[in-house]
Amino acid sequence: PRLGRGSPMEAIQESFQKVEKIGEGTYGVVYKARNKRTGQLVALKKIRLDTESEGVPSTAIREISLLKELKHPNIVRLLDVIHSQKKLYIVFEYLNQDLKKYMDSCQAGELPLSLVKNYLFQLLQGVSFCHSHRVIHRDLKPQNLLINEAGAIKLADFGLARAFGVPLRTYTHEVVVTLWYRAPEILLGCRYYSTPVDIWSIGCIFAEMMTRKALFPGDSEIDQLFQIFRTLGTPTEVTWPGVTQLPDYKGSFPRWPRKEMKDIVPNLDRDGRDLLTQLLLYDPSKRISAKAALNHKYFLCRNSGSPEQRPVLRRDCR
Repeated sequence: PRLGRGSPMEAIQESFQKVEKIGEGTYGVVYKARNKRTGQLVALKKIRLDTESEGVPSTAIREISLLKELKHPNIVRLLDVIHSQKKLYIVFEYLNQDLKKYMDSCQAGELPLSLVKNYLFQLLQGVSFCHSHRVIHRDLKPQNLLINEAGAIKLADFGLARAFGVPLRTYTHEVVVTLWYRAPEILLGCRYYSTPVDIWSIGCIFAEMMTRKALFPGDSEIDQLFQIFRTLGTPTEVTWPGVTQLPDYKGSFPRWPRKEMKDIVPNLDRDGRDLLTQLLLYDPSKRISAKAALNHKYFLCRNSGSPEQRPVLRRDCR
């Protein structure tokens, strides 16, 4: 991490021209900015720090520095870290749209099946790379999957959860952490979760790309669990050994039967349904890994680079 000459504000003003505010993310305000020297567009994240704390935690600086080494075509590149005692800015490569906005803006039916397959493959490549470097995301959702016209999809904010924790609300008390993509082991209070939590999120995102509706749109932690149970059946010691020992498991949970995968995602073929089933297994130790998912037969037919595998960001999706 580099310390700008003087304050980080001076370093930011020296190096970047802010173009516009593009959002309030999980960790603070995000600006679109231009590097004054190179003309390159970047996303500038001003990290919100806990005012009671002692300023920028050194652990956070270390974690963020490690993320500069995560170089992969499906990971949003962390370009620089600028910090002082009290302020922290992270500079990322800029992409002009996220998957949620793209899905919301395309009114005409479902996403092309080949685009969904291509996006899923790229997401699994990015996640597999991060998991092989022992980095977990913990908060994957369509809002932090960024896309471009060339058909690339990239994971944003990888590793930030470990550096800063996942805050529940912004300064303006807007809830930023959606529960919709959260794995059941986290919802049931498991303290030692690992890489399978990201796999669950990817399963939820896969289903949503297919149906254009969130798979489990819960509005509280208990509602989130019950949304999952109503669809996949209430877990038991048979379907998930050890579930009854988790801190927030209750013997009084209603017993819902499991729905058929073909009723959940009717337009997905058999191989796709098989992969989705393995991404959404209750038992984290049995849930498929990103690496294994990349070798699933669903991806045997993949014509990467064909026109229908690129999103139309300009014409019909504004």
